[in-house]
Amino acid sequence: MAIVSVSNSFLTFNSPNQLRLSRRRFSAMATSTTGVRVAEGEGNLPKLVLTSPQNSEAEIYLFGGCITSWKVASGKDLLFVRPDAVFNKIKPISGGIPHCFPQFGPGLIQQHGFGRNMDWSVVDSQNADDNAAVTLELKDGPYSRAMWDFAFQALYKVIVGADSLSTELKITNTDDKPFSFSTALHTYFRASSAGASVRGLKGCKTLNKDPDPKNPIEGKEERDAVTFPGFVDCVYLDAPNELQFDNGLGDNIIIKNTNWSDAVLWNPHTLMEACYRDFVCVENAKLGDVNLEPGQSWTATQLLSIS
Repeated sequence: MAIVSVSNSFLTFNSPNQLRLSRRRFSAMATSTTGVRVAEGEGNLPKLVLTSPQNSEAEIYLFGGCITSWKVASGKDLLFVRPDAVFNKIKPISGGIPHCFPQFGPGLIQQHGFGRNMDWSVVDSQNADDNAAVTLELKDGPYSRAMWDFAFQALYKVIVGADSLSTELKITNTDDKPFSFSTALHTYFRASSAGASVRGLKGCKTLNKDPDPKNPIEGKEERDAVTFPGFVDCVYLDAPNELQFDNGLGDNIIIKNTNWSDAVLWNPHTLMEACYRDFVCVENAKLGDVNLEPGQSWTATQLLSIS
């Protein structure tokens, strides 16, 4: 069991017994049906379960700070975890809403950075009349500093409401020198890839990574509805702050954001024969460098809701 720090009067646990004690402590803060509780997830990894008074629910693994499930009041899960996902802390969790930080894609450090490969800790939880919320924290450590030698704090607030899931990511430079980063929420939506579409991107500048990811083709999106007829890996620069996503399964999801300046659509098609038909990725991203001086912060929000 990994060491997971839980502050603000919560326990710190590094064994199954301490996990059970922390689970009871969380449960005491919530009613029997709503709030935030600790549970044992896949691979015996700790996860948080957030339940709103309207019975919407989200699951968040502390490893990677990864939301792996968002069930609306009907019980339907709108996120997707790939069948090849592993929960062993050797690889990041493949699915849900993984973090890409402090780098999106390939670059000077490992693919998509280290935010999805580290343990996050709980710093706050809240239960309100209409939602349940938790705030996670990630700080630099030996693992991150070995590849990116800066002190930082990342706060990630997740709120489950009535048929909605919202997140707020705040990155603060706690170092004595400036740094820059890029980031994204690599959201996997459960979908019929053959029937899914995204509206709101018409007119955006595109960087199409098909057929050569290393040499993307610049263009402009001309379609009202972008579909997934085959392999799709495309960046949309200066994307609008609201997109409409039809998952092809009868659900229309509104994707709103603040300060996520770009969007990425991805489906691997036959490169993932076992599952490509069952999901598409619609990602909010900040692909240009964010430059922070010591003490400065950058914040971005995402709101997913059923229309």
